[in-house]
Amino acid sequence: MSKKLINSPANAVDEALAGLVGANPSLRLLQGHRVVVRADIDSVTEQNKVTLISGGGSGHEPAHAGFVGKGMLSAAVAGGVFASPPSASVLAALRAVASPAGTLVIVKNYTGDRLNFGIAVEQAKMEGMAVKMVVVGEDTALPTTEFSAGRRGLCGIILVHKVAGALAELGATLETVAAFAQQTANAIATLSISLTPCSLPGCKPSFNLNEDEMELGLGIHGEPGAQRIKLKPVDEVVATVFEHMTQQTPGYCYFKPEAGMEVVLVVNNLGGTSNLELLIVTNAAIRYLVDTMNLKVVRVYMGSFMTSLEMAGVSFTLLNVALRSFLEWLDLPVSAPGWPIASTTEREDSHSMPSLTAVVSDQMRLSGEPKTAIGLKMKQCVEEVCSTLLSHEEELNELDRGGGDGDCGTTFKQWALGMCLQSSFVNWDSPQKALLGLAGCTEQNMGGTSGALYTVFFTAAARALLNPELAVSWAQSLKEGTEAVMVYGGAKPGYRTMLDALCPAVDFLIAQLPNCPDHEMMNTFELAVKAAQTGAEGTVNLKAKAGRASYVPSHQITQRDAGAHAVSLWLKAIHDTLVR
Repeated sequence: MSKKLINSPANAVDEALAGLVGANPSLRLLQGHRVVVRADIDSVTEQNKVTLISGGGSGHEPAHAGFVGKGMLSAAVAGGVFASPPSASVLAALRAVASPAGTLVIVKNYTGDRLNFGIAVEQAKMEGMAVKMVVVGEDTALPTTEFSAGRRGLCGIILVHKVAGALAELGATLETVAAFAQQTANAIATLSISLTPCSLPGCKPSFNLNEDEMELGLGIHGEPGAQRIKLKPVDEVVATVFEHMTQQTPGYCYFKPEAGMEVVLVVNNLGGTSNLELLIVTNAAIRYLVDTMNLKVVRVYMGSFMTSLEMAGVSFTLLNVALRSFLEWLDLPVSAPGWPIASTTEREDSHSMPSLTAVVSDQMRLSGEPKTAIGLKMKQCVEEVCSTLLSHEEELNELDRGGGDGDCGTTFKQWALGMCLQSSFVNWDSPQKALLGLAGCTEQNMGGTSGALYTVFFTAAARALLNPELAVSWAQSLKEGTEAVMVYGGAKPGYRTMLDALCPAVDFLIAQLPNCPDHEMMNTFELAVKAAQTGAEGTVNLKAKAGRASYVPSHQITQRDAGAHAVSLWLKAIHDTLVR
């Protein structure tokens, strides 16, 4: 059974609606029903404006109650989780928003919704109300020839809400509002891709997906989609989605793109997708539509609109802007809490501006292979460090999970891969400039606090490297880099950080190298490496006083510090290269 922040499954819907109304003073709950109504509904009907109703099962928040407000719905009727609302509640909503100008009911194409809303519509007509109903079914996952129920209603219905709501707010007649609502419904297409199932409160997940699988075209209640496909990069996922959505094979032919066509794009979070992923997906979708399909994306709406509880995944909706008036209606301001604040400015092909720091210093970017012995050896050392860190990625991540965010190995991997790509641009024959090159590579490729600390380390070390031919000068360089890390990072030895491995090694070299014979240099370096290893192992017994680990209770941290272990790894990699 999945974890959920609820009191009880039985009360989940009612408490959620109470939360929505409590947070939005412009909304009211209809007593005795799961119906959210505009608080100013009396002024709407007094102005003889068309009113709008929609609704359906709960679990799709913010749909539909989140779209109640000026410029959109007058009321929304909620059922149980993934269950159509009863016709009695729909009728109560129709009575609450009854207007001399009439009411338009907008429902998704699901049998339960059509039946229960349809029953209420017929009852309202018997009471003398002017009511019309538009059914929205814009799913493109399955061929209509094989399924008599027709296309499922998905996230595209929010665009119908918006267009119809704008027209109603502008004073259009019921016939006009209904006609353009239907025209909007006919011009949209939606397709989803899901990574995980969802689970109803108090229940187990509705289906299973393997770790390497995605479901293309899943319904918003977990109904099967078109096919299960292997997990792949988002650019390929987006291409798969739009190829399927726009296919023109028999039984489909739902959306026919033409070069230069203006479209509105909706990227909808199905509930459990992170904002980071949503932004990546949106970027990929825009690029594919513009660059591959040669469409003009004139509006983009991104966020959570029609969710499926905690399901991870997204749905994509396209609206063919056959009329420029569509954009005017979409841009009309609304007060509905679930509608996004979106830009009404026409998109441009370029969204970048030149950077004042785009030109990198020549001393950090001189190209060419090393021509000197010291240059060749320095490059070999860095290559060995990269190889070592790449091979220990998961070990470092595992160590970091105890007291950090579990990405130490991945962070070093990013640095190592970046270094491999930029190696030919580093001036290895000038060790000081090579250290600056390492600093530049670190700043570009190594994120987070570690990236900043190592950038400071390399920069300070480069400044202090006065005579690369002398081992003692390298020791002093390491000493300056280490002290810079302490100054700017705020940590000291004993804080359970990289310094607990770095400081013992550097201090040993500073103490021993000035009086060390040449033939003992590598033995001295080996002992410095052992000092680093001992220091890293000793972090097991230290209480973290810096970094994310300082917020974690000491008893939960049972392994050595990942950053300290990484120092021992790269020091040993340098030693092993030098002794070959």
